[in-house]
Amino acid sequence: MLTIGLLREGKVPRDSRVALTPAQVAALAASHPEISFLVQPADFRCYSDQEYRDAGVQVQEDLSGCDVLLGVKEVPVGQLIGGKTYFIFSHTIKKQPHNRELLRAVLDRKIRLIDWETLTDEQGRRVIAFGRWAGIVGGHNALWTWGLRSDAYRLPRAYECKDFEAVKETYQGIKLPAFKALLAGGGRVAQGTEEVLQAAGVQKISPEQFLAMKKPEQAVYTSLDCPDFYQRKDGAPFDWKHFFKHPGEYQSAFAPYAKATDLFINAIYWDPAAPRFFEKADMLKPDFRIRVIADITCDINGSVPSTVKSTTIAEPLFGTDLVTGGMTGQLFGGQILTTMSIDNLPNELPRDASEAFGVQFSEQVWPELLHPEDSPMLARACLARYGELTEPYQYLADYVGGQTLKP
Repeated sequence: MLTIGLLREGKVPRDSRVALTPAQVAALAASHPEISFLVQPADFRCYSDQEYRDAGVQVQEDLSGCDVLLGVKEVPVGQLIGGKTYFIFSHTIKKQPHNRELLRAVLDRKIRLIDWETLTDEQGRRVIAFGRWAGIVGGHNALWTWGLRSDAYRLPRAYECKDFEAVKETYQGIKLPAFKALLAGGGRVAQGTEEVLQAAGVQKISPEQFLAMKKPEQAVYTSLDCPDFYQRKDGAPFDWKHFFKHPGEYQSAFAPYAKATDLFINAIYWDPAAPRFFEKADMLKPDFRIRVIADITCDINGSVPSTVKSTTIAEPLFGTDLVTGGMTGQLFGGQILTTMSIDNLPNELPRDASEAFGVQFSEQVWPELLHPEDSPMLARACLARYGELTEPYQYLADYVGGQTLKP
């Protein structure tokens, strides 16, 4: 009998999201009575222990008898159980330094690690993500931050609202000042952000109109994707397949937008081999216009050079002095760039986000998990097993100190 456990999130600050809601666990258990579920107790989870009990799910501390463990964020090294299969966002595939020890421990303890981020279909498209909800909350936080900076309106935080519908109701009582916002991205994160901008009444214009407009008469935004701000170094036309295979052969063409944007919202997946939007030296130039950055992707020292750290829901903002280039205790001011870089944005609307995630799991991942052997989808997503990196992730060998695939 297969036993699946829902982990209590151990990373601090605590994340209250879940991979499956009580109703979703009950539905999966009913359809496959040969599979059992356990839930680790947690008093901070967006669904209470009692809600799981009411759905007929057993709640207990010890999950050592489980075969598969489902979580959201990284698991602290001291809480890893050897020999198990973990589904989590490990945040290791870009060689993130702060999670090196996590992947080393996964290998040492012979854990089978499947990363939610690497679960894809045959066309390479992700099948499960919190992306839309990151975009929704990130877009709302962008507007919230601009309200503070401009001192023109006030919005509540998303976590202070019951759900997304309640968030949208807050836009009915405000009048946005004139500003120019730029949204980078074309995937689910960016689409979620556009839902917010449109609900708030921010008018969408073309990139050409955006660049030509010096002083807007109302709040406007434009949406860009890679062909708009990357160009090939050899002068050839942008080509998506070539870009994905050779991102280092491109250079940034973002400079005109940096001179025309007040509020920059970054919602694009970034490959470390690709160029950044701009460099730190560009931020210090007199014609650098951006004053608020909502970095939804939150790649530390990544595509946005002002994102030198992640922030929290409790302390979402930090300031950068555009004269010295260093961090400052000031959040707002003429020569202050304000950055929002919360790394768990969907946790501000955890019930909405968890329910949507669980639907994706039930429809896309659950059938693969029921295969007696690894399905192609799970094989593509498996970073490590039997104490070794799998073939697709051999590039992480130097990151973890030389672990390689067994011959």
